[in-house]
Amino acid sequence: MLPALSTYLIREHVGMFKLTDTYDIFDAASGQQLAVAKEKKGLLNSLAGLLISKRSLPTRVDVHEGADVNGPIAFSITRGFSFLRPTVKVLAGDGSLIGTFKSRLLTLGGKFGVYDAAGNEVAMVKGNWMSWDFRFITSTGAELGVVSRKWGGVAKEFFTSADNYVVQVHQPDSAAATLLLAAGLAIDTVYKEDKGGGGLSFGE
Repeated sequence: MLPALSTYLIREHVGMFKLTDTYDIFDAASGQQLAVAKEKKGLLNSLAGLLISKRSLPTRVDVHEGADVNGPIAFSITRGFSFLRPTVKVLAGDGSLIGTFKSRLLTLGGKFGVYDAAGNEVAMVKGNWMSWDFRFITSTGAELGVVSRKWGGVAKEFFTSADNYVVQVHQPDSAAATLLLAAGLAIDTVYKEDKGGGGLSFGE
């Protein structure tokens, strides 16, 4: 279980011709590394991602506590084969369901619903790729947190050409922190059309 903090930094490992993505997760206040997130998929699936949209292929991202990809799993996000409306599951380290993300049909905006383990919609993630700024809000309009590449307290070296960003949780608790971190990783590794800027997004 990762600590419930108000701000996390997520920094992508940079490399040429990567078949999978890896991210380090830090405590923004202390700079301590809390976890490492590793995308995991078979070789054939990875090679297929070079030819067709990665959005359609199944994937799994395991978030390991500490700095070792062999460390205990704090949580995972998974997606099976999908086409227009991918559904992402957020699983605890023991495999139990924490919640799901369900996107709507592809448009120019960015939006997906957040559901608890019982299937009740508890929030919506809204944003767009141009600003790379996403809000995590409830049905009443209350903002629970944001996923963004803009935050004054982050050293400039965190914001390179790689996909590095900040996850802020306005009222930190374990469930909210896990879902917001999972949402940030899902935006980048699951919903994004490609790794080269622009691309289609999810929405209305």
